Amino acid sequence: MEQKMKKIGMVSLGCPKNTVDTERVLGDLVSSGFSLTQNEEDADVIIVNTCGFIESAKKESIDTILEMARHKTEGKCKQLVVTGCLAERYGQELLDEIPEIDHLLGVGQYPQLKNIIDDTSALSKNHVATPAEFYESYTDRLLSTAFYTAYLKISEGCSNRCAFCIIPKMRGPMRSRSPESILAEAESLARKGVKEFNLISQDTTMYGFDLGMKDGLVRLLKEMVKVDGLEWIRLLYCYPTFLNSEMIELIASEPKICRYIDVPLQHTHDEMLKRMKRQETEGGVRKMLDEVRQKIPNVALRTTFITGFPGETETHFQHTVRFLCEMEFDHVGIFTYSDEEGTTAFDYPDRVAQEVKEERRDILMGFQKDIALRKNQERVGRVEPVLVEGFDPQENYLMTGRLTSQAPDIDGQVILEKCEAEPGEIISVRINQAADYDLVAEPIQTTVSP
Repeated sequence: MEQKMKKIGMVSLGCPKNTVDTERVLGDLVSSGFSLTQNEEDADVIIVNTCGFIESAKKESIDTILEMARHKTEGKCKQLVVTGCLAERYGQELLDEIPEIDHLLGVGQYPQLKNIIDDTSALSKNHVATPAEFYESYTDRLLSTAFYTAYLKISEGCSNRCAFCIIPKMRGPMRSRSPESILAEAESLARKGVKEFNLISQDTTMYGFDLGMKDGLVRLLKEMVKVDGLEWIRLLYCYPTFLNSEMIELIASEPKICRYIDVPLQHTHDEMLKRMKRQETEGGVRKMLDEVRQKIPNVALRTTFITGFPGETETHFQHTVRFLCEMEFDHVGIFTYSDEEGTTAFDYPDRVAQEVKEERRDILMGFQKDIALRKNQERVGRVEPVLVEGFDPQENYLMTGRLTSQAPDIDGQVILEKCEAEPGEIISVRINQAADYDLVAEPIQTTVSP
């Protein structure tokens, strides 16, 4: 029993899907008798949950591992455990280059962490090759987000084969969680005060296909909206091909589902989409976006684009510029192409120079900044519900919050003047000012009914 009093410090890197994995691991460790510390200097065991998606993420992961390794040589840390996507992708190389690592686990070994940490006699360091396990239950999650909001992961892996993406090789094919397990998690979190669920997966609109449900996401959402205490459901990472009419009509008709859809497009020119091995075409995307805007008034649309994919000419790029300016998305993320070994695109010719990738990214973001400001200005004078988040860390006399049209961490926020509401409350505000990405508003009543 003494062994289980070890203090665990955990560093989580990467996307919200990784965040959920970390929260599930922490919950599993606490329920198994371990204690947690937020100070790595006090930890007996340090776990680094890594990201290995693109070059910048890999560098951040390696730098973090090296930083944590110093606690083994200079502090009280007795075990350094590395897990997650980078471990899955470069297991043996990490062990060879960083001898301070005691154990290495991939994305399929999270359930084994508690046993490996507790087994001081374990001889093997590399556990990536051991049989994978799939977390079905997430009810023991220990949230790292604010108490009123949570990411809800509905599936693992991805069965698409986009030319630029290594995720299917790291995380395997798509495996949907059972609707029962997702609903149990949603009910558990709602009882603890979570009001906002952000649904995530590698391909959210494909949920349930592997379970024989072609309308799996629609069926899941129809049950989720019945959860007591849940007020906002937001859809992230919706692959455009499977964003169908039934789904669009449900979003339009159900008040608890935010009028917000994150649809990563990556490019707009058919030649580039084919080269990227995307399933959609420009015509199909336009038809889908037209239907979304027709059926869901005031919908907020978010997308992402990649600049400098191999073979992208100036003609291809200008096509994206025109598309971006015409469609006027509410939120846009622009990424420069990252060359990742193991992907189809790694062997493509016609490379685009790094400075050209960055220039194209900056051009697109310049146009998007103007679009975002104009769309924010259109909101001035409107009354909208806001989820209050707390005091602004820079201006600690002002509170901040988010509209249904603003996802956590990636979109703008609302600066709340003369606000006395508590974090986690949903209140009505009048929007008074607009900036490029943020808004300024003032409460008009205390709370909004769900």
